[in-house]
Amino acid sequence: MPQIKGSIKRVRQNYKVTPKNSAQVSAMRTAIKQAKEAARQDASNKDELFRSAVKKIDMAESKGLVHKNKAARDKSRLSKVAAK
Repeated sequence: MPQIKGSIKRVRQNYKVTPKNSAQVSAMRTAIKQAKEAARQDASNKDELFRSAVKKIDMAESKGLVHKNKAARDKSRLSKVAAK
């Protein structure tokens, strides 16, 4: 356990924020997988799932959870699959 006041605060903050961040990244990955699967099966709700996945990717990027290049790459790959 750290002794410095600021370090103690960082430990407290990390304890609260880490589960939120990992849940958001997990939700993003799940949305991407669902959108890809719907596009492959040509499901009726594939456009809705595509928009939802892109929104989750953008949200994760804006919060700094994924790098902007990874977000762009994920959106590009997803749109390529959705366009077929």
